Amino acid sequence: MPTTLFTQNIIACIWDFDKTLIPDYMQSPLFRRFGVNESNFWAEANGLTEAYRKRGYHISGEIAYLNHLLTYVLAGQMPKLNNRVLRECGGEIKFYPGLPEFFEKSKTWMREKPEYQKHEMQLEHYIVSTGLAEMIRGSAVAKIVDGIWGCEFVENPLQPGFLKQKEFELTAEAEIAQIGLVIDNTTKTRALFEINKGTNKNPAIDVNSSIAPEDRRIPFQNMIYIADGPSDIPSFSVVKKGGGKGYAVYNPARSEEFAQNDRLRSAGRIDHYGPADYTEGSTTWHWLRMHIQGICDRIVADREAAVAQRVSRPPRHLNASPEEEAAKRAAKQPKQSEFL
Repeated sequence: MPTTLFTQNIIACIWDFDKTLIPDYMQSPLFRRFGVNESNFWAEANGLTEAYRKRGYHISGEIAYLNHLLTYVLAGQMPKLNNRVLRECGGEIKFYPGLPEFFEKSKTWMREKPEYQKHEMQLEHYIVSTGLAEMIRGSAVAKIVDGIWGCEFVENPLQPGFLKQKEFELTAEAEIAQIGLVIDNTTKTRALFEINKGTNKNPAIDVNSSIAPEDRRIPFQNMIYIADGPSDIPSFSVVKKGGGKGYAVYNPARSEEFAQNDRLRSAGRIDHYGPADYTEGSTTWHWLRMHIQGICDRIVADREAAVAQRVSRPPRHLNASPEEEAAKRAAKQPKQSEFL
C-alpha cells in the first residue's frame, strides 16, 4: 500500500546570519585575533571583482572574499589559520537581544494547544549563511539549531596520486588551503530545497530528484525565511512563491536599514519586518509566534479535514432502532391541514 514519505507536520524557520542574528559581520573576532584591519580587508575584498575583471578574470563576490582570506594566510598575515581557530573565534560572536534563547523558547509554542500535541507538531531552526560555517559551529547557537549551511575551507589538501597512496598521519598543525564549499545568495536557495525535500535528513534523497509535493518533508508553505535585506531576495522569493512567509529584520540603531526593509515590503518581497530583537514581548517575537502558530492551525485543519473526507461512516444495522421507527411513523401521519 503506497504511503507518503513524511507527515508534513514540521515547521521550519530559516535564518540568515550576519545582520540578522548578529549586528555586524561574523568575521570581526577573526580579524581582531590576527590584528587585521577589518575595514581595509572588506574594501580590498569588495574591490577584487572589478580589479580581476580588468585583468580578464571573472570571479564572484563570495569566492573573492574567501580567496582573499586564503591570500592573507599565504601572505603570513593570518598564520596557521585553520578550522579549529575559526570555531574558537566563533565563540566570541555576540548576538542580538533574545538570542540564542529564542530558538529553544519558540519550540515550546508547539505545546501551547492540545491539538498541536495531538498532531505532534514540531518546529526546526536552520541557518543558511554566506559566512563561514565553522565560525557558526563555534558560536552559541550551534547546539540549538537543527542545521547549518555556510562556506567551508579544506585543510591539508590531498596531493596528486593520493588514490594510490596510503594516507599519512599528519603531525603538523593544519592550515586552511582550499575552498571546500561556497554559499552565495543564489545557492542559498539550494539549501532551501534540501530542507524542503528532506535531503538534509535522508541522504538517499537527492535534491535534484523530482518529488511530489505531498512527499516533501517540509512544504514551503510551512517555512518562514528571516533575513536582513535585498541580498536575500532570491530566498525570500522561493519561500513566498511556495506559500511561506518572508520576514526582514533591521538594527534599530540604523534608520537606513528600517527604510530598506520598508521598500522590500512595498515591493512585495517580504510579508513584514521588525527590529532585530528576539526577546519575549518584542514586535518580532510576537510576529513570529503568531505566524508559526498560524501555520500550526492550518496544518491541523488540513489534516483533520483529510480524515473527514477519506474515512467513510461506519456501517449500520439494517434493522432500525425503536427511535428511528417512531420517527418514520410520525413522518407518515397526515397533517391536520390536509383535512381542511
